[in-house]
Amino acid sequence: MSMECLSVRELRRRWKPTKQQLGEEYPDHPTIIRLHRSFSWLARCQDEQLPEDHDQHLLFLWIAFNALYGQWDDKRREPLPDRECWRKFVDRLLKLDTSHYLSRLLKAQRQAVRDILDDPYVSKFFWEDPGEKRAKQSSETKYVVPMWYENGDWDLILKRLIDRIYLQRCQLVHGAATYAGNLNRRSLQRSVAMLRQLLNVVLLIMIDHGARQDWGTMCYPPLDKTRMRPKSLPRTESQ
Repeated sequence: MSMECLSVRELRRRWKPTKQQLGEEYPDHPTIIRLHRSFSWLARCQDEQLPEDHDQHLLFLWIAFNALYGQWDDKRREPLPDRECWRKFVDRLLKLDTSHYLSRLLKAQRQAVRDILDDPYVSKFFWEDPGEKRAKQSSETKYVVPMWYENGDWDLILKRLIDRIYLQRCQLVHGAATYAGNLNRRSLQRSVAMLRQLLNVVLLIMIDHGARQDWGTMCYPPLDKTRMRPKSLPRTESQ
């Protein structure tokens, strides 16, 4: 597989045969709904008539990602915490990824990964006590990244990388950044470029290897309007 991102049309074409099989068994299969939601937001980013707006693109891409990993807490009757969900989701993806899509992407984008991990301003650790000392400590990640690559610690690299992108997402969503502001342009551009490729690979793993997996209870599923309750879900492969 090339490391170039596929278009939504190409991803949907790849997904169509499996989608049809699942749909014959159960029209509202949860994986079908998850991917449908994700494709809809990814398509917005790929609209050629829209300007390259990195603030919007990061949010749209994260929503597309969130549609895949989001989980509902049946006891508390609310979505489970974001970070808990996507970290478990990453663990599942790495186990399913027999095509090695993720490791191939991380190898191909090694310099881009290092650039993001070396940026103190997208480090949660730095913002706990911002200053020159923390900036230097946050940037020291670059000295251990080569070791992570040598050891094939893809889980560690991937989670550290997504953590940095997630911080940027939180800054935008919680009003902690200026729209189109100058201060975060470079880091935002890097995050958008990386998340776009990561999402492409995640979708490929789900299409090729995870269609019948149990990805957990969806948040806000389509309702049976006659009964106003979630439509019953099919039995899928266990986690």
